[in-house]
Amino acid sequence: MIHVLETTQIIPVSTERAWDFFSDPRNLSKITPPELDFTVLTALPERIYAGMMIEYRVRPLLGIPARWLTEITHVEPGKFFVDEQRIGPYKIWHHEHHFRPRGADQTEIYDRVTYVLPFGPFGNLVHPILVKPQLSKIFAYREKVVGELFG
Repeated sequence: MIHVLETTQIIPVSTERAWDFFSDPRNLSKITPPELDFTVLTALPERIYAGMMIEYRVRPLLGIPARWLTEITHVEPGKFFVDEQRIGPYKIWHHEHHFRPRGADQTEIYDRVTYVLPFGPFGNLVHPILVKPQLSKIFAYREKVVGELFG
């Protein structure tokens, strides 16, 4: 089963400023809940680029550690980028990050995550109980922190 998570947030900054923050991979840990114990295992440049690989350790579910390798597959500066899991807890993970101007001093951040869980029917059985609530919590935390940073 293919699952989709979509979120939208409007922040009171220019698209350029929003892009500068989100395209710096060193900021990822700032918007990740501390209980996930997110640890980057690779050196990070100042800006993402297509083909970039980021390896990290995270505890996404029930405190169980997982190594995750993400590839930045598409980048259109100031507009969007896509990251896809290459190794990690999901069978498929495709995350689109879009940045849309809303006037001179506002930016809409739209995220669309398309994902497939491992373990076939069992993965889909635990989706509404464990996975969906956890992902919602992660994105709610991100929205809160981004709101505080740019609010």
